[in-house]
Amino acid sequence: MLRGVQMPRAELSILLTDDKQMERLNGMYRGKKRPTDVMAFAQREGEHSEQAGRLLGDVVVSIPTASRQATARGVALSDELTMLLAHGLLHLLGWDHQTVATDRRMGREAKRLCDVAAATVAPTGVKRRKRDDAKGGSATRGSGRTRR
Repeated sequence: MLRGVQMPRAELSILLTDDKQMERLNGMYRGKKRPTDVMAFAQREGEHSEQAGRLLGDVVVSIPTASRQATARGVALSDELTMLLAHGLLHLLGWDHQTVATDRRMGREAKRLCDVAAATVAPTGVKRRKRDDAKGGSATRGSGRTRR
């Protein structure tokens, strides 16, 4: 996915957690007393952002929420987790979804990143040819800071 956004040397951390921890984080940072599926904490925004270097930030995903969503959508948990990671990564890069139009645009870009990830790594961990290189794809950045 980082290659897909033309940032192959960038870094981010990923925390896979439970609903209890996600509810605490959601309450602390968004004032909502319920778990959510994914949150993103950008290091390149706010005070001291110039010190972030290659670090984009942190993506936090609730496994139980992702599992419920995967079941409801009829997809594998790994596919749901991949979509949530893509969504979180886009938030780290400044993407937002405050309107129907920006939500659709962000959804399309998240899907593209999932496709890039699927084409790059086979389920067994064997690398495949990257489709984004073959197509010459590039990412377009949006703006905003909200978390899902």
